[in-house]
Amino acid sequence: MSDRDRPRLSVSSPFDDYPPRRRGVPPFVTVLMVVIVVLLGFFAFQLMTGGFQRRSHDPEATPRAITPRGDLAADEKSYIELFESASPSVVFITSLIEGRRDLSLNLMKIPQGTGSGFVWSKDGYVVTNYHVIRTGNTAQVTLWDHSTWDATLVGAEPDKDLAVLKIVAPADRLHPIVVGGSRDLRVGQKVFAIGNPFGLDQSMTMGIISGLNREIQSVTGREIRDVIQTDAAINPGNSGGPLLDSAGRLVGVNTAIYSPSGSSAGIGFAVPVDTVNRIVPRLVRGVEEARAGLGVELDDTSLRRHGIDGVMILRVLRGSSAERAGLRGVYRSRGRVYRGDIIEAVDGVAVSDRQDLFDAFEKRSPGDKVRLTVLRGRQRIDVDVTLQVLPKAK
Repeated sequence: MSDRDRPRLSVSSPFDDYPPRRRGVPPFVTVLMVVIVVLLGFFAFQLMTGGFQRRSHDPEATPRAITPRGDLAADEKSYIELFESASPSVVFITSLIEGRRDLSLNLMKIPQGTGSGFVWSKDGYVVTNYHVIRTGNTAQVTLWDHSTWDATLVGAEPDKDLAVLKIVAPADRLHPIVVGGSRDLRVGQKVFAIGNPFGLDQSMTMGIISGLNREIQSVTGREIRDVIQTDAAINPGNSGGPLLDSAGRLVGVNTAIYSPSGSSAGIGFAVPVDTVNRIVPRLVRGVEEARAGLGVELDDTSLRRHGIDGVMILRVLRGSSAERAGLRGVYRSRGRVYRGDIIEAVDGVAVSDRQDLFDAFEKRSPGDKVRLTVLRGRQRIDVDVTLQVLPKAK
């Protein structure tokens, strides 16, 4: 038998499909078919019931009758009256930098920031926060009637975050704010903030006084005392605007918010009007407040970690009151460094840090005499000092 006539054996692979299998329908095809059937049934139902037929128009259709509201509530009327009375006193402030173009003699004004303020008097004096105008060298004031006026800086008290601007505008366009007091404020009183948050014109928010006698830090790093805390929404752009009581009187100047996001979180702060009413007239008169001090450089670091309460003198300025009183700063002797005098009390009132010392001098004037309790080495002594004039904070 030849090789051609021999029967051949076929070897199947384990991957061969024998006997052939009937392949099923893929799942997604089944789902698609079900969806199509459902849609077809829906459309058929709509056609049978007239669901897709356009409804007939009613040519006599008219707007519905308005139901009379009735009179406004008493508190609503008072809020409206307060806003309409106080808003003409509130202004919008734009801080600008004025300079020259590189290749031109034309002046240009570049906006640096915006904020709020209020008219102080018919003479055109406007009060705002110092931090609103500090980044510019000129400013513009927009009044309630949307007229805009160039402003000049009359004076500023950076330690209290207050500034006074002057505009030359007709007296009939100027509506001075009604001034109240802050000494008798109570937690729980209603207050209203009017300003220009985020550049929005003439906005009012309402809240209560949620705290008194707070402390916040000014742009100079010094603490502002007796600050009013409120939950009235104060947002960027409200700075410098008035905080009013329910009688529409100025009780504070909105100056700061406490918020990680930069927008109102229910904690706002205002400089009390008693402070404003004391400082603004002085700035208008052009009289700079003479701050009292010792004429020393103080240690910025706290001594509490060493178990010491007080403020250490680093250097006594030549010719200062401190030098004449014999106070000592840090000095070197025989290769060793000795710490300066540590001020522990002023007129018997303990001081723990620089701010306590600033506060002790704030209500005193140059020429006043104070008695300092000083720790010098291991010895505690009393030193009488006549306070001197300190330069203004920048």
